[in-house]
Amino acid sequence: MTDAGLRHGRASLGLSFGVQGVAFALLVTRIPAIQDQYGISDGLLPVFLAAVPILAGAGSVATEKVVARVRPSLVLRWAQPLVLLALLGVGAGREMWHVAVALGVFGLAVGALDASMNMLGVSLQRAYGRSIMTGFHAAYSLGGIAGATLAWAGARWELSLLASYLPVVAVLLPAALIGSRWYTEGKGEEGKLPDGAEAGAGSGSESAGGALSLKLLLPLCLIMTFAYIGDSTVSNWSAKYLQDVLGSSEQLATVPYNVYMVTTLLGRAVGDLGVRRFGAVAVVRGGSLLAAGGFAVVAVAPGAWVGMLGFTMLGFGLCVIVPQTFAAAGRMFPGNSDAAVARLNIFNYVGFLVGSPLVGALGDAWSYRGAMLVPMVLVLATLVYARAFGPETARYGGGHERPRTGDVG
Repeated sequence: MTDAGLRHGRASLGLSFGVQGVAFALLVTRIPAIQDQYGISDGLLPVFLAAVPILAGAGSVATEKVVARVRPSLVLRWAQPLVLLALLGVGAGREMWHVAVALGVFGLAVGALDASMNMLGVSLQRAYGRSIMTGFHAAYSLGGIAGATLAWAGARWELSLLASYLPVVAVLLPAALIGSRWYTEGKGEEGKLPDGAEAGAGSGSESAGGALSLKLLLPLCLIMTFAYIGDSTVSNWSAKYLQDVLGSSEQLATVPYNVYMVTTLLGRAVGDLGVRRFGAVAVVRGGSLLAAGGFAVVAVAPGAWVGMLGFTMLGFGLCVIVPQTFAAAGRMFPGNSDAAVARLNIFNYVGFLVGSPLVGALGDAWSYRGAMLVPMVLVLATLVYARAFGPETARYGGGHERPRTGDVG
């Protein structure tokens, strides 16, 4: 594959990550408006919210089977438009069954989309021979910030969901379809690794070309779950914590999540440089310690501003863990990376499902300060499994980087 082909593939996949960030943010930040439009009761709302990640997990499992027969790029090419159309369906419906169907399609398509995007990211990183995975997730974070801003504008101007979603989908859908022309798996003919890249040696080599070993993948699955428990804690509880526990104003309580999103973007923007300089193990360990420190600061904060310092630390700490976990799965199973990524992606949704109810239950039964210590401990547990990330180039070909004919950017 030419260097130009890799650059185009990297840019088009970055666009796909960004589009998905916009779409997901537009959905989750307008949940109150969705609830009002369809008359969903407070008791029924958790059922709808839980259904999306559950169906996304099913979509990820299905993708693992599908990519055994077709390329991940084909799955991504059709899953992304389906996600955008499902989002539009959420805005356009009027009856309860309309939103149920639209969210069901959204969940299944998101599972396929997340899995196939990360499959392509892992494959492209292998072709580059150096860390680029965190940059793709930075594009997702940037899209999330853009989507949340658009959602805020829609709510500020009291636009209907359809009026908020339609212009965005009208722009992003053709952009995603055009960009999909340059998707690439970063592999040679018949699914071979790029020139100079070999099936890796080391802790994952026994399963490199054969069946996926769940025993070897389990540490990464746990790390993915812990990371998303931390992420969902910030997403769902930061505003309530700042207002109810730390005594902030309602307006100030909206700031921590925005700060978290911005610091996540900044951390991911430089994360690949850190991996290239210090190695994936060191970066993940550093991120885990910083995130755990952030939860500790939040738990003991005497006031709102110290609490926001903790959420800032969380953004910088958690942001590197998820992309590096996907990358580690690709290195561990270089001959079966698509299946490893699809299986690992399920635990994204497991963490999302577990995190928010866990913190809420502990907060009600004990205290919300004490509840923040639980994700802190879980994030610290990542240190136990950090060796699973291995040297950043150990799986690309005998412990050294893939030779390249030129600079692919």
